[in-house]
Amino acid sequence: MKKFDNFCKALENLQEIYAYEAPYSNVILTGLVGLYEICFEQSWKAMKESLYASGIGLAATGSPKAIIKEAFSNGMIQEEQLWLDALSDRNHVTHAYNPEIAGEIVENTKERYVAMFQELKTSLEEWQG
Repeated sequence: MKKFDNFCKALENLQEIYAYEAPYSNVILTGLVGLYEICFEQSWKAMKESLYASGIGLAATGSPKAIIKEAFSNGMIQEEQLWLDALSDRNHVTHAYNPEIAGEIVENTKERYVAMFQELKTSLEEWQG
């Protein structure tokens, strides 16, 4: 599945986040936030594609929040609130010019979201059989 392959590549790129430590320059901070945003976007689109392929009609038109809720309801993801937190951080990416917001997104990514994305990758591999 194309969206799954895109997600896997984005996750591979995101894992480079651990090569950088605070304090970050503005360019590095912006780049790390960008890696998170790309991975998040590819993750929910991969969920959407897998749900749709499984015959779940809502997946055809669902928003990221609706897809997350549907993925949770169908056992694709285990921690709905963590994913909703990740969605909230994705929504704050537009404020990444603020070093405090950007730094928080990067730290959340390192501490919480990389593992969350890795769990999704495993789950999607199982969904695809």
